[in-house]
Amino acid sequence: MINHDTIDNIISTARIEEVIGDFVTLRRRGVNQIGLCPFHNEKTPSFTVSPAKGIYKCFGCGKAGNSVNFIMEHEHFSYPEALKYLARKYNIEVEEEEQTPEQILELNEKESLYNLNLFAQKFFTLTLSETEEGKAIGLSYFRERGIREEVIHKFQLGFSPDKWDAFSEFAIQQGYKKDFLLKTGLSLEKDNRLYDRFHSRVIFPIHSASGRVIGFGGRILGSDKNRPKYVNSPESDIYNKSKTLYGIYFAKNAIISKDNCLLVEGYTDVISMHQAGIENVVASSGTSLTQDQVRMIQRYTSNISILYDGDPAGIKASFRGIDMIVEQGMNVKIVLFPDGEDPDSFARQHHPSEVGSFIDENAVNFILFKTRLLLGETQNDPIKKAALIKEIVNTIALIPDGISRSLYVRECSSLMTIPEQVLMNELNKILRGKLKKNLPGLEKELEQIPSDQITAEPQIDFDPDSAEYQEKDVIRLLLLYGQDVIRIKLISSEEEDVPVNVADYVVHDITHDEMGFENVIFKSIFSEYVKGVENDAIPDRNWFLSHSNHAVSTMAVNLVFSPYELSENWLKNNIMVTSEETRLHMHVMLALHAFKARKLDKMISETRKKLSSATIREEQDALMKTFHELKKQSIRINKEGLGRIITH
Repeated sequence: MINHDTIDNIISTARIEEVIGDFVTLRRRGVNQIGLCPFHNEKTPSFTVSPAKGIYKCFGCGKAGNSVNFIMEHEHFSYPEALKYLARKYNIEVEEEEQTPEQILELNEKESLYNLNLFAQKFFTLTLSETEEGKAIGLSYFRERGIREEVIHKFQLGFSPDKWDAFSEFAIQQGYKKDFLLKTGLSLEKDNRLYDRFHSRVIFPIHSASGRVIGFGGRILGSDKNRPKYVNSPESDIYNKSKTLYGIYFAKNAIISKDNCLLVEGYTDVISMHQAGIENVVASSGTSLTQDQVRMIQRYTSNISILYDGDPAGIKASFRGIDMIVEQGMNVKIVLFPDGEDPDSFARQHHPSEVGSFIDENAVNFILFKTRLLLGETQNDPIKKAALIKEIVNTIALIPDGISRSLYVRECSSLMTIPEQVLMNELNKILRGKLKKNLPGLEKELEQIPSDQITAEPQIDFDPDSAEYQEKDVIRLLLLYGQDVIRIKLISSEEEDVPVNVADYVVHDITHDEMGFENVIFKSIFSEYVKGVENDAIPDRNWFLSHSNHAVSTMAVNLVFSPYELSENWLKNNIMVTSEETRLHMHVMLALHAFKARKLDKMISETRKKLSSATIREEQDALMKTFHELKKQSIRINKEGLGRIITH
């Protein structure tokens, strides 16, 4: 268990814009930074990061939190896992308290799978570099392909011995469970005996975007036709092939800085490109690009260049998948290598500067590339040309931006020597067809719903005396300014006013009047402030932003975060704007008076209801006395505190 001082050190050191910047492309907007939300699919940025407050919030899907919450949500880590991730990022030594047997048992299965994969990676890496078999077979293979020692080390490449159960046997000896060996796919079972999935193969560890080993790829080196050339880890709780890109951990920073992602097919393509100094490259590992993979790339850039060998049939087979990328609003380019060359061979046979220049000079927009490629196959055949027009216009229709669609219509019109209006008419027909296609479905759905359900308004329970808003405002002020000082005039003091912490004053004022909170989360937060005041240790807002109770931390972020921040330009130009901070005393007083006024309103309402049903004279007299006393307090609070006059 990580001790409290270490947790505080991690949270205070982590800079949220750096943590989130590893996964999301952020750009400045005033004092905040914005980007596309990694938690839901969006084309217009609504994901906002506040470096000053150390928090983020998506105004589209509502996800919010601090650095720890982000890593937990994005990487599906537990609270301790997220803290350890940040500790590694900022080179903070994690001091842990001894765990109880119960806590050890609570280690979740995912962490066990991650630990086993890390153990396997180290086994394969050490086998490659420190055993005679590994050096003679595995290391020789990598060296023959021109892969340098530092690149082998960077990608943690390895070798699995030519023995059926070398790894499985060693893992069992080291205490790893058979169940987890099977779940990760590192081992297979036959006749109640374990054997290695990757035996006698060179190993390519597959990393998540945060750098954890989630799976492996293995390549056979012999010529055994009965065994597949490549095998990969099966799907597991930590490895989903359709959501994974090989090399993303090593490429993400370069993708952001270059504002472009190069997509190749295999492991060695990525490695050879890195060795040539081109690091903004990832691989789909031999599968067609999925929507999840596209979204992963879209976190870092909206530009993607797909690198192909010279096989036209293979390129045409991938057109449908590339259309999907276009539909996501990304700018797609195609780079075609010379016949017989692929990114791996080209990178190994050319100087790094030549590789970069070739990619830059030969990158062609996908729609224009597709038009030229298919146009060469029409051979003046009008039927084939008509089919080409439909194919290209269908792709243009996928582009979400209307201006971009118009520009491509103009370009393709020139390439195909077809009047622009002809293409535009066809485009409009497709767009109208899409619209009509959706409408009948909606009408059909409405016909299946009973008419009384269509017209019925949803019933919402509404309490006119609810103090939810007032409770929220008090807690918000505590979170933002609890440790700030305001000056208060005390009746018992001879001084004009005395300095007091906002939290001290609010806590004493509310508890003195014996008023409390109805909202469970607000009540929990306020109780921690009460304890803090009693122990002279008022918690700061970071305590709540990184609270182990997710409901508390989420509420804290939502209350603290405001999308409306004062522009730095206003401050630079000495434009004076009245803010909450500058009139803090007034805002605290107004919030407390509004809180009390609403509580009194509810108490008056409840007393009135009791009066209407009371039948005993003594009870009626007592309730009437309470009613008049509450009414008197309400009039005073509204008049003195809020400047309102109660007339009923």
